[in-house]
Amino acid sequence: MRARHDSGDGEPMLIWERPEPPSRPAPSPLSRERIVRAAIDLADAEGLDAVSLRKVAAALNAGPMRLYGYLSTKQELLDLMVDEVYGEIMAPGPAAEDWRAALRDLAHRTRSAALRHEWFADLLGSRPNLGPNALAFLDASFAALHRAPGLTSLDAALHAGGTVTAYVIGAVRREITELRAERASGMDKTQWQRASGPYLTRMLATGRYPALERAIQADDFPPDPATAFASGLECVLDGIASRVSPES
Repeated sequence: MRARHDSGDGEPMLIWERPEPPSRPAPSPLSRERIVRAAIDLADAEGLDAVSLRKVAAALNAGPMRLYGYLSTKQELLDLMVDEVYGEIMAPGPAAEDWRAALRDLAHRTRSAALRHEWFADLLGSRPNLGPNALAFLDASFAALHRAPGLTSLDAALHAGGTVTAYVIGAVRREITELRAERASGMDKTQWQRASGPYLTRMLATGRYPALERAIQADDFPPDPATAFASGLECVLDGIASRVSPES
């Protein structure tokens, strides 16, 4: 039977505030940290659909019911996993003073974390995460935006931050979706381009897609994923800068 958790005044306590049960050595020691680490390892190896309390418990040589002393639902486990990855994203040192450099660093670190943990992209933006690492990430983002010249209102900061977040989530999800499709097809990008090249050549020869033809003929099309991500991010930051500059 799952235990109820409240703050004493009837308000439910979130996983971040609930104390862990006392440690015991047998049959195997448990902690939220070990549970989350095992769940992340499982998701990294087999995907998010493979994560269940039963499988995590088996990886820790523990009965599933023991896990309920540390968390109540699978959703809480997913929240803990997401927050652990946010902890990887946060740089250990002080953030850059320049607002663009600080946001750029957070965005690239988010992409790197998602490429290490592809399941993280599936959960990004699904619902607000209130873990301490996720809150630190949001705090760092707003701190950077508040250093932007001319960006003084909370509403403007929310819009600017939301725009950067939307770009990062969309770009990362697209990149990982393409990686998964590549693995499923059994062809790398070069092989896929070789296989689809004759068809594309015939379609462009119809003259119905002149802009696309010019883009494909450019030397830098298509750019590698890292370059494409960086270029798109700079477009977003340029847009924010144009709206918040003192001259605007």
